[in-house]
Amino acid sequence: MEIRQEAQILLGRVNGHVFCPGANVFPQPARCNQAETQTLGFSKSNNLFQFSLKQPLYADLPLHFMRILFLGDIVGKPGYSAVLRCASVLRSELRLDALIANAENASDGSGLMPRQFKRLMEAGIDAVTMGDHIYKCRDIIPVLKQDSRIVKPANYPADASGRTWTVVKTSAGPIGVVSLMGRVFMRPVDCPMTAADRVLEEIQHVHPQLRHILVDVHAEATSDKQTIARYLDGRVTAVIGTHTHVPTADLSILPGGTAFQCDAGMCGPYFSIIGRDIQRVTSTTVSFEPVHFHVATGDVRLCGVLIEADADGKATAVDRFERQAEDFPEKADG
Repeated sequence: MEIRQEAQILLGRVNGHVFCPGANVFPQPARCNQAETQTLGFSKSNNLFQFSLKQPLYADLPLHFMRILFLGDIVGKPGYSAVLRCASVLRSELRLDALIANAENASDGSGLMPRQFKRLMEAGIDAVTMGDHIYKCRDIIPVLKQDSRIVKPANYPADASGRTWTVVKTSAGPIGVVSLMGRVFMRPVDCPMTAADRVLEEIQHVHPQLRHILVDVHAEATSDKQTIARYLDGRVTAVIGTHTHVPTADLSILPGGTAFQCDAGMCGPYFSIIGRDIQRVTSTTVSFEPVHFHVATGDVRLCGVLIEADADGKATAVDRFERQAEDFPEKADG
């Protein structure tokens, strides 16, 4: 707790990028130059910056400041294996309070198996969102019914297996997690805005003190995602899009304090067509002859969104996250 409070109190900004010393030391990616580090009272040694300023920066920063990393669609074994390798490392490197991921494509590109869910939780994921492939692996249905760390789209039918929202505990307090499905070019579902109203009211009733809520909007059209984000602006901490597997260049904090991005991208192979083998997709597109679209294997990356929020649950900073899977050591996966 002592280190945690120190990290919060010493939080600062350099050129729009966050540096968070934590236990007084943080790695090179803080992206500040030599002049800036001298001004701020940092010294560089062995690729680490040492905090030496006697007076704390932003000493009035609320102690419920929260750092959240949301990872986009985990696609197939390449993406799943990479997330297993990186989760605990990222929690430490980025000093995360919450790590949330969309895992609806983890099983061979479509669905999620119970053992995969279990391994993701063991690796350090706090909660999992799903999407239109939620029931592709039917074995996940008992998990959806019994485990509170995985949610279905809240605008799915009431009789569909799964929870419409969840709240997970973090080192900086609780965070609510919600999934919504878009309606443009997607399977017919109930109105996502109406579902969001209902879910937010339920969360407020059960957890009246909760301030941080992340919403995953699993949708095809950018207009659909933008509409939902604008509707929820000021009522949730972040609205992050998934489903298209392609990261978009529209990161922003909306006027009401909600962080937004149309699509976080995927955790999977980028030498591909949205995660699938290039030759097979192009062959079928040209010939119309159906083949199984195998998950590709090349250029595996982890993509997502890093969000910072204040004690009131308002986003104060948002940044795109991207790392090559090869940056992380190999680890046995299942």
